Amino acid sequence: MDTVLQALADQSRRTVLDILRDHPATAGELADALPIARPGVSRHLRVLREAGLVSVRQEAQRRIYSLRLDAFVEVDEWLEDYRALWQNRLDALHTEIARGRKART
Repeated sequence: MDTVLQALADQSRRTVLDILRDHPATAGELADALPIARPGVSRHLRVLREAGLVSVRQEAQRRIYSLRLDAFVEVDEWLEDYRALWQNRLDALHTEIARGRKART
């Protein structure tokens, strides 16, 4: 999971993931969307592949990248405890706000 979180820490890699969330894309399409040189894009794609966040398939001379959702499931499961913590706190805040409104009326 550390590898996944480190991969997600970079804005360029998150941009790549945002693009791939909508549709698979070639390395060239991804490079066109980023303000960095193609070798840098290749390095970012390698990091994402090694973290298990994207997969690549060869079609003739093109490499097509797509998301691998299983790595995101692991992060989602890890975040669940934090979501529950915040949901409990927000529920308590909502209760206090409702009590305050009742007290004013």
